[in-house]
Amino acid sequence: MTGRVTIFCFGLLVAAAEALVLDGGLYHLRAGDTAEWSTFSAAPHGPSYELTFESKPNAVPWTLQWRQQDVKTRWDVWLNGEVMGTLLEDEQDQIHCLEIPAGALQAGENRLAVVQHVGKRLLVDDIRVGEFRLLRAPRAQVLSTSALAFTLRGEDGGALLPGRIALVNEEGVLMPLGSASNATMAIRNGVVYTATGQGRVMLPAGDYRVYGGRGFEYSLDQQHVSLAPGAMATVDLTVRREVRTEGYVACDPHMHTVTHSGHGDATMEERMITLAGEGIELPIATDHNVHIDYEAAARAVGVRSHFTPVMGNEVTTSVGHFNIFPVADGAPVPDASGKHWDDVFRAIGETPGVRAIILNHARDIHGGFRPFGPAVYDATTGAHRNGWRLQANAMEILNSGATQTDVLQLTRDWMIQLNRGHVMTPVGSSDSHDVSRYIVGQGRTYIRVNDRDPGAIDVDAAMEAFVAGRVMVGYGLLAELRVNERHRSGDLVTLDGLADRVTVDIRVLGPHWVEANRVQLFQNGELLREESIARGADNTPGVIWTGQWTIERPEKDVHLVAIATGPGVEGPWWRMAKPYQPTSPDFVPQAFGCSGAVWIDGDGDGK
Repeated sequence: MTGRVTIFCFGLLVAAAEALVLDGGLYHLRAGDTAEWSTFSAAPHGPSYELTFESKPNAVPWTLQWRQQDVKTRWDVWLNGEVMGTLLEDEQDQIHCLEIPAGALQAGENRLAVVQHVGKRLLVDDIRVGEFRLLRAPRAQVLSTSALAFTLRGEDGGALLPGRIALVNEEGVLMPLGSASNATMAIRNGVVYTATGQGRVMLPAGDYRVYGGRGFEYSLDQQHVSLAPGAMATVDLTVRREVRTEGYVACDPHMHTVTHSGHGDATMEERMITLAGEGIELPIATDHNVHIDYEAAARAVGVRSHFTPVMGNEVTTSVGHFNIFPVADGAPVPDASGKHWDDVFRAIGETPGVRAIILNHARDIHGGFRPFGPAVYDATTGAHRNGWRLQANAMEILNSGATQTDVLQLTRDWMIQLNRGHVMTPVGSSDSHDVSRYIVGQGRTYIRVNDRDPGAIDVDAAMEAFVAGRVMVGYGLLAELRVNERHRSGDLVTLDGLADRVTVDIRVLGPHWVEANRVQLFQNGELLREESIARGADNTPGVIWTGQWTIERPEKDVHLVAIATGPGVEGPWWRMAKPYQPTSPDFVPQAFGCSGAVWIDGDGDGK
């Protein structure tokens, strides 16, 4: 789709600030002794950046501007021996602006430095920073010389839709904005979430590419606009529903707010706007060790009709993190002090209302403990070396806020648990604490339940379907599996006495801006069949590939799982994050979709 742009002048013409280029280079800095990513040079510029430049004193606030890439940890910006601020802790390619207080610059020589913040330990981080400019005007003035009004509409009837707007320069770099979040918009560097499908932001004059989208199920629209100082553009963007998910609700069962978890940057109100903007229909509130209800906040922001909130909790212990839901109103918070899984699960079991217990990010270390780490877990058999019994009924196989270097690692762990007879629902989630750094709902779980009214989902029915494994996991792709034409994820297939072959139908779903290049079928965790997917294999909107395979009738009970993978999304409109705790400096981002397990009663005993 192609948007429409209208440009006109507003009010008094605003002059662009006088700019001094301090350094036009972009420099690779490395904190730590080893490379974080092999895509960076083996020989960095150094562990820090320093620049000496000439200036006159600033009687009023001025602005320091720079470009940054791959910033994962805190880096301080020093000016003349004082910390002025920090780089943005965000790995996306972006421009950032920092206000220099009046009097901070001195006549003659001034010294600028960028140094990783001194904490308890040095954290490995490869970053790029540079293209420093000094703008002789306050930050608010620098970022507000022009304006952009926008609308985001659906194709059917042109109704306004909540969504995500990304603004980049001609190089694809996210640009800073002169507006802050308000009652209907959640705003960060180069990103605006709108609850109403419309809005207006202030921004520096320049050339922009404006993207509009609404999460995984929708198309992407874009439009170019050039803004002179004092000009305002109106951009009309249109998206259409591409990925058809009738009969499924989009659930993100792992998310946070800074309001109740104390870290990240998304307030309660901003979280409501981002959920509507990404098309999440069943959000589970899972702040750390607290029961939070989104109901009042969703109504206050005006987005309650777009989703049905569920109260939950991330039970955060020293021996793992476990999401639990739904939680009955007024239920006590589980005791999270247990040092043994039996104690943790006993406390969870005493919490009224809880039906789902998810093992979160099993391969990540939190508090010095890794639930599926080699010290305590046998990756071949799926047994815990200390004899602990995992009592969760679901497991994250994809966490888009903490992806694995090997995208299939947690999926293999999950299938090994199924082989042990431990039936768990596979889960996709975002673990987002932020408005834009980690995108809420990017990893998600589709639950097979009535989806006709997102604001009135039958939570009991959804919980029953979730626990039964009637789900699909999505991270830019979906893999829809049917066995013998009618059995889907979570179903038990009973074979009649005459059947000697089993038919398997797979559809790989995704919007036009995501690709898939491989589809695989696993039987009891072993690769049974796979096929490469050519670009344009299926011309149906939202359907990337369809195929039917036949397999021999199994003589014993088996479970089948379909998986689709493809290149990761690296565009600024929905960029997929790098691993939170990488196991290698070599990483290739991948989109991913996984069906739930379909069970085949091979031995004919009815179970």
